[in-house]
Amino acid sequence: MNIELGALRTAYRQDKAALTDALRTPASSTRGIRSVLQKLSRLTDQHLCAIRAASGLPAEVALVAVGGYGREQLFPASDVDVLLLLPGHSTEGHAPLKEDLERFIGACWDAGLEIGSSVRTISECVAEAQNDVTVQTSLLEARLIDGDAALFAEFQRQYRASLNPKAFFTAKTLELRQRHIKHEGTPYSLEPNCKESPGGLRDLHTILWVAQAAGLGSNWRELAASGIATEFEATQLERNEATLSLIRAKLHALSGRHEDRLIFDLQTAVAESFGIQSHTPVGETMPVRASEVLMRRYYWAAKAVMQLQQILLLNIEEHLYPNNAELKRIDDRFFDKDGLIEVASDDLYQKDPQAILATFLTYQKSPGLRDLSARTLRALYSARDLMDNTFRQDPVNRDTFMQILQEPRGQTHAFRLMNATSVLGRYLWSFRRIVGQMQHDLFHVYTVDQHTLMVLRNMRRFFMAEHVHEYPLCSQLASGWDKPWLLYLAALFHDIGKGRGGDHSEIGAIEVRRFARQHNMAAEDAELVEFLVREHLQMSTVAQKQDTSDPDVIRAFAERVGTERRLTALYLLTVADIRGTSPKVWNAWKGKLLEDLYHATLRVLGGRAPDAAALVEARKREAQVALALTAQPYESHKALWDTLDVSYFMRHEPADIAWHARQLSRHVGSPVPVVRARQSLVGEGVQVLVYAPDQSDLFARICGYFDNAGLMVVDARIHTARNGYALDTFQIASEQLQMHYRELTTLIENGLPQAILSKEPLPEPGKRRLSRRVRSFPMVPRVTLTPDDKAQSWLLNISASDRAGLLYSVARILAAHGLSVQLAKVSTLGERVEDSFLVQGPRLNSNAQQLLIETQLVQMLQE
Repeated sequence: MNIELGALRTAYRQDKAALTDALRTPASSTRGIRSVLQKLSRLTDQHLCAIRAASGLPAEVALVAVGGYGREQLFPASDVDVLLLLPGHSTEGHAPLKEDLERFIGACWDAGLEIGSSVRTISECVAEAQNDVTVQTSLLEARLIDGDAALFAEFQRQYRASLNPKAFFTAKTLELRQRHIKHEGTPYSLEPNCKESPGGLRDLHTILWVAQAAGLGSNWRELAASGIATEFEATQLERNEATLSLIRAKLHALSGRHEDRLIFDLQTAVAESFGIQSHTPVGETMPVRASEVLMRRYYWAAKAVMQLQQILLLNIEEHLYPNNAELKRIDDRFFDKDGLIEVASDDLYQKDPQAILATFLTYQKSPGLRDLSARTLRALYSARDLMDNTFRQDPVNRDTFMQILQEPRGQTHAFRLMNATSVLGRYLWSFRRIVGQMQHDLFHVYTVDQHTLMVLRNMRRFFMAEHVHEYPLCSQLASGWDKPWLLYLAALFHDIGKGRGGDHSEIGAIEVRRFARQHNMAAEDAELVEFLVREHLQMSTVAQKQDTSDPDVIRAFAERVGTERRLTALYLLTVADIRGTSPKVWNAWKGKLLEDLYHATLRVLGGRAPDAAALVEARKREAQVALALTAQPYESHKALWDTLDVSYFMRHEPADIAWHARQLSRHVGSPVPVVRARQSLVGEGVQVLVYAPDQSDLFARICGYFDNAGLMVVDARIHTARNGYALDTFQIASEQLQMHYRELTTLIENGLPQAILSKEPLPEPGKRRLSRRVRSFPMVPRVTLTPDDKAQSWLLNISASDRAGLLYSVARILAAHGLSVQLAKVSTLGERVEDSFLVQGPRLNSNAQQLLIETQLVQMLQE
């Protein structure tokens, strides 16, 4: 039998390769994918039958395909799920068959078929299905491959008799909702799972499963015949299922494994297998990657599936649970159907296109409404072509859109519904251009349109009492804001210029200016929104990359902002924007930087010119009060403070100044380094204080220690006292800090002094793998070295893909050239870093040395 199984294995691999090789080329098509999956299923059927014959499995055992294999949709690397169905009531009564079954299963693996097998009788199948909806679902699509047909027929009869369509519908829709939540409720993640993500193949399977359980059909044409779908919807479902299936099949074929995610590593290869090439569209300056074209095609298919899935599931629910609730009249066009907006007639939008936008305004104005009915969703889906240029220019529609913006509630859900039903992109044509638009900036995790709606949601939450605890200052400022809709509009337009080449902020400002003119906005309101869109990156840039302890920096930013109203609006938009990029980008430290910049700028705009001497005295007084509360000896701080200059007090908060004095009052001039660590006052991470005799490689040795310990530096305040001592404060982040705070602080306080005192050469940075995302979207590193306004120090800016040990690598190069770091602002945006350093050193006076330093930094960043 071994020789026979070897031949079967070879034949199976050859036959399978013949079917799957074509998937790697543009010759494959959505029209033929269903046939390919059926052929793979039937090929597997043939080999299972051959293995059965070779292994001598008795005829009384029925071989049954279940799951995706059962519905004849076997993808190249999918599981081959097989049920070995036995007669009788219990498998325990088939002890003589045990050896035969084990021999058959082993033979399958030996022959190259890695099956997932289960051995059950009919009664065991029914019992297992009652306890596990996953088993119940897989058995729903059972198909006889070989064996006792009468046994299989009896299995189907008993299984169907035990199936409760209503309970099954409830279980599967709850499962769908849970799966959507796991994937953040959006099909627009940058690496979607084409099977499990919202709008993926699993959504389509769910529709067919619950329809089949309810006896309404097992394919799209049968659902159309039963009235659950229209013929047009059935055609759309078939087309989008074919698109998603072909993408999934290509992923399996190209990766050589069961890979359902459109990960960055595979997106270009899949795109090229469709015949898509990178190109520059006519009239555009920015090239479009092949992967972007593929992903937009995927997003449009997933979006259509999301829309149709909702319609069909609502229809199936109505079939299972006939709703006899009375329709409550809202107005001449809409009814309230048990909390859902129901159109008065199927052709409402055809007769009255102005009712399209009115649907969402009605949703906002009626607190009891929670969604759109299947009938309304279907009517909107059929009305997409009505939303043309004439529709967009209609004064009534423009007025309705402005009312939607200006309503006191419901913007988040209304605009999400408008986007999900394709209304938003058809009314705001510039928004349509960002639907499914990829972002290759290493810190956004959503497409542009999804990010935009996240920013709108964040902005809306500032105005909701139940979210005050999240960002108290933002909520406080929002409570005094008179026109929230201006901020919602700025959120909608802030990234609308992405993907066109050029500065997206300037493009967005032009677009929102045009919108304001078309919608008759007051000049003052239009000017504010245009300012916000144009300047929406400015506040985060200043807060995270410039020395905000410098009065000149604050003064320049205040002049750019101009008014307190603009400042408040820009602050709210900046917080909402950063929070909407990725869960990893926002942290409490970034929040503090922005809040400090807001307050400092507000003082300037209020007529209080930056007075360094007054600010220093105020901070000293606050710090002295804090010291007195901890029972410190009178003037214990004086020895330390006498060694510190104005810049120290400008760069540190009173609480930090007091902490430094408490820890160092008895160690001024200590020959050995003093290191102290405490939990950060901003609520995340650890603050580390380092006091040691200054040396050229001090910053590098400290960064090397943190790198080796797996700790990330997010901010560094570097100061050299008059007595030649360094007094540095580092803000440290780590995933381990919350769980092992005490252990880590003890480790830092004991280990860092030894690293500083080491006389060994600086070790080489550790070589660690780059993330998939960084490998797929490498960014060109940028290094700039420019003198500051006072020509006393130099500002070093570095923009590059993030990687472990990057800060230490930079510090080593600076140390090698004898440069001292006065200030470090380390900003990590997802997987991109934007770091700024204020450096000093005699070599910076030489143009040749400057060029050498910049060259070495670029070479290191490119490695």
